Amino acid sequence: MFARGYTKQKKVIFIKATIDREGCIACGLCTETCPEVFRFADDGLAEVYTDPVPEEVEDTAQEAADGCPTEVIKVE
Repeated sequence: MFARGYTKQKKVIFIKATIDREGCIACGLCTETCPEVFRFADDGLAEVYTDPVPEEVEDTAQEAADGCPTEVIKVE
């Protein structure tokens, strides 16, 4: 039970995606799975362009990370 006048603050958690671009093979799986977060850069490798990851696509971003064949994507 909370004391009168006490307001419980909501903790906001931001999810961040990263790519170790040195290991990227440009297969395109991440850009196809979650285009809201991942795209191809001018050099042809995938990059993260949305930070933090929007709440509505957190699961999709994680799916892209889980499906990365070189395991260079982290969503945390």
